[in-house]
Amino acid sequence: MPSHVPFNEALLSTVGTPKQAKLLDSSPRSRVWRVQLADRRLVIVKQITDSGDTGADASTRFAREVAGLRLAGRGSGPAVAPALLATDLPSRVMVLEYLDDLGKTDDWMPGYAESLARLHALTGPADAGALPVWSGPTAADAESFLTLARALDVPVPSAVPEELAGLLERLDPTPHHALLHGDPCPGNDLRTADGVRFVDFERASLGNGLIELAYFRIGFPTCWCAMSVTAAPLAEVEDVYRTTWRGLTGKDVPGDLADACAGWLIQGDALVERAHRGTVDQLARVPTEDFEWGYVSARERLVHRLGVVADMTRDHDHLHAVGRLSSSLAERLLERWSTLRPLPTHDSRPWY
Repeated sequence: MPSHVPFNEALLSTVGTPKQAKLLDSSPRSRVWRVQLADRRLVIVKQITDSGDTGADASTRFAREVAGLRLAGRGSGPAVAPALLATDLPSRVMVLEYLDDLGKTDDWMPGYAESLARLHALTGPADAGALPVWSGPTAADAESFLTLARALDVPVPSAVPEELAGLLERLDPTPHHALLHGDPCPGNDLRTADGVRFVDFERASLGNGLIELAYFRIGFPTCWCAMSVTAAPLAEVEDVYRTTWRGLTGKDVPGDLADACAGWLIQGDALVERAHRGTVDQLARVPTEDFEWGYVSARERLVHRLGVVADMTRDHDHLHAVGRLSSSLAERLLERWSTLRPLPTHDSRPWY
């Protein structure tokens, strides 16, 4: 047995004996192996690591992922996540079903949208407390957005502060109980023969599913591979999502997609990878430096999001002034830094 695969006696008796193991690429916050057992079955072994966190933080991430996977394992329809086969709390190890990823396809988004809606529909009010509620933008984020406008000498319409306050109230996750993945990015979705399944539930939470449906419009805000989805595919995937949700719940998707997109816009932490979130005011950095995450810069991400919100709120009852400010900010960024590139399109999605 490879000594670096963290199987204790309980896992050995529950799952079986590892015979071969390959360490796979993963974030610094975990170690992941593909393991062949003595009976020739394949499984995935994932261990949550400290990676600079306190042990308590790592244990919290482990508990969150385990809870998310168990909730995602519900239902009689097509699976939306790998089955959780066994866990070992002291070593923060989970053993998961191995999924055979079919790899690249040009038309990946409809299946992704359908599985995302299925995932979101698995939970309801009875599950309150099973996971943390979604953590959205705060009053400090709204103030940082206004400070950014002032730093770039863009006039702020008088109605914007009140509109932002109303936005924060409408984004309150308390009335919503959809199972959110937390980071539904390319690479965290696997295309299998039975449909798309999501992996890596370390940031799972309960909230409004529109927060993750917004990824298509706002450019996949928690992902290093930000991308733009054009009009016709965008309409298709949003229709797939809404139709799937309605078929499973008997109700229309609650909330306003424009609100969800505006929420992502004003969060500076959505410009940087997870390790740097919560460290400094990221929007305050934009006027003086352009920092990259993946192959897209912060200013390029921001220009895309500003344009999306501006387009969605031209006739919006509650975000009209925010939309006008977004349009002016996008113009100012492009005037000052004319070499900023549009986000890559969805058909250039990276594959793992």
